[in-house]
Amino acid sequence: MALHLIKLCVGCDSVRDLEDWIGQKLKEKRKRGEKPEHVHRTRMVPKRAAELTAGGSLYWVIRGEVACRQRIRDVRPFRDKEGVGRCALVLDRKVVLVAPRPYRAFQGWRYLAAKDAPRDLEKAAPGAIAMPEKLRRELRELGLM
Repeated sequence: MALHLIKLCVGCDSVRDLEDWIGQKLKEKRKRGEKPEHVHRTRMVPKRAAELTAGGSLYWVIRGEVACRQRIRDVRPFRDKEGVGRCALVLDRKVVLVAPRPYRAFQGWRYLAAKDAPRDLEKAAPGAIAMPEKLRRELRELGLM
């Protein structure tokens, strides 16, 4: 069974913001002649990396709710310029919407068991993926989604 991570998406107010940020970063990498892969850097290296790369995803919490996920392709430990151990999570470029679920703020990342992960939105609420994000959020707040 796959293991996932969950993390706050700091600086993004919507899934669209996240997608735009990813697009901008990939565009900058192409300009510099670097490999156009989406990498998210974090301080701690997951000890269960093999489980994460066996079908796991990084679930993003945006504005207080789990909103989307990106598949984890690789986990690459490295040392920064100051010699501090860090981790590069190589993520799939595609952002997959999930059934929104409230989630309290926290620091860093947490493991998320497959049984606790929200379902992809298209499977949980067929057709909801076509709705604007703001409408989906309002419907969830009203308990209608």
